[in-house]
Amino acid sequence: MLNWFRDRFRRGPVVPVVRLSGVIASNALLGNRGLSIESVAPLLKRAFDMRGAKAVALSINSPGGSPVQSALIGQRIRLFAGEKDMKVIAFVQDVAASGGYWLACAADEIIADPHSIVGSIGVISAGFGFQDLLARIGVERRVHTAGGRKSMLDPFRPEKTEDVERLARLQAEIHDGFKDWVRQRRAGKLNGHEELLFSGEFWTGRRGIELGLVDGLGELRATLQARYGAKVHLPMIGPRRRLLSRFGLGGALEGGGLEGVGASTLAAIEERLHWQRFGL
Repeated sequence: MLNWFRDRFRRGPVVPVVRLSGVIASNALLGNRGLSIESVAPLLKRAFDMRGAKAVALSINSPGGSPVQSALIGQRIRLFAGEKDMKVIAFVQDVAASGGYWLACAADEIIADPHSIVGSIGVISAGFGFQDLLARIGVERRVHTAGGRKSMLDPFRPEKTEDVERLARLQAEIHDGFKDWVRQRRAGKLNGHEELLFSGEFWTGRRGIELGLVDGLGELRATLQARYGAKVHLPMIGPRRRLLSRFGLGGALEGGGLEGVGASTLAAIEERLHWQRFGL
């Protein structure tokens, strides 16, 4: 109630800030740790519906993840921006790479720290092969399918050339969609050969300006104060944390005791691998 009165009678411009931090994945894969359309859509709605908002800022810190969830979130940002006729400004913190850069491109303007990481416009798939390990310990892998291609890229069997070729075709199709999105959102701004820009390489924010991936360098609060005045109000829009999660208990209890702890550990490992690709 106090916040409602404060927001309603506050003087000065308002620019709500939506924090988009973490690996991009469906809730089924990372639980409440990552970014998904399910977790982000309510935050975006709160920001765009905020009384007196002059623009919406996105505070992005993401190494990427699911192309589907990236596309859904990006489309939802553009939908709200069009409905409210409101400018969206993305601010890159440590990294906006791969799917993180996909989200940044949903903004009308991208501002980055000189030392942040941007780009990585590509598609990656990684896994392990255990067929030699099984043979060494005397375990036989048995797989029965209805459909000759159902067991594609089975990690317990030798890799097949045709499976790799099929995966390459899938990746190329997803990559084309990513490139089309960047071309659309950065139309007239990209400055460099597409072979380089869309190679999956990533750069600092300063180099990103030269390549047209970034519009300017700066920090969120200082930039918005310079544009909207020193009295600009920047309410942070984030998920409402449940009481148990504040004590680190929510994930384990909701996930079913020890099984929940195991799932949470695997999700944390997966998340860490995404960040390590960028030296973070």
